[in-house]
Amino acid sequence: MPTEHSTGSTRSQGSITKTGNGHARRLLVESAWHHRSPYRHPGATMLARWEAAPPAARARGHEGNRRLHQRWQIFNDRKKKPVVANIAIARELAGWCWSLATLE
Repeated sequence: MPTEHSTGSTRSQGSITKTGNGHARRLLVESAWHHRSPYRHPGATMLARWEAAPPAARARGHEGNRRLHQRWQIFNDRKKKPVVANIAIARELAGWCWSLATLE
């Protein structure tokens, strides 16, 4: 569950809280580590899965994978600790998964 404290025009995002499903949180954190390495085109298995997905979800997934890796690069350039950067990526990944789930 990502935290957020917003009032008026200011928006402050926090880390992932320890509320909610611990298994889902662990999966988000583990999958965030995979976005650290440079994003390349998916292999044959992943391409077969993407063929079953709607075109809008496929394009959104490709764009999201690239964006999450770029966020890793920004955190590395800013000399952030890898574990702190990973949680930030996991938080963004949670929002991205939600947007894919609600995509029409």
